[in-house]
Amino acid sequence: CFQRLQGAFTRSKLHLIDLAGSERVKRSHSEGERMREAIAINSSLSSLVDVVSALHKKSKHIPYRNSKLTHFLEDSLGGAAKTLMIVQISPCVDDFNESINSLKFAERASKTELGRARKNVTDMKAAKSEPHRLGRVN
Repeated sequence: CFQRLQGAFTRSKLHLIDLAGSERVKRSHSEGERMREAIAINSSLSSLVDVVSALHKKSKHIPYRNSKLTHFLEDSLGGAAKTLMIVQISPCVDDFNESINSLKFAERASKTELGRARKNVTDMKAAKSEPHRLGRVN
């Protein structure tokens, strides 16, 4: 999304990602394509946990490239953006352990300081000289 302000562009992004929760393959009796999808979701969640943990510890190396998800979200998690994460839990007793794990992750994520968000502004001259970065500029 681009917004023209006094000879400059403000660039913003909105990512809506539904990871469909932690999938327990044994419990759900998933097979075939559904099982591969559950494994991929778990892998992405695991990588996201690793990134949030590294950010929380202020590690020198943040493992953004461990999954497509975290690589895709790197600029949104890297400190120049406002980030909101919503974690949904199940009221079902059978899902108690998964709900507790989700709440623990949410607590850790909420205590992670990403830095101060900065406005992403590009002046018109730069936008016209680098249209490949910003899309079409009139």
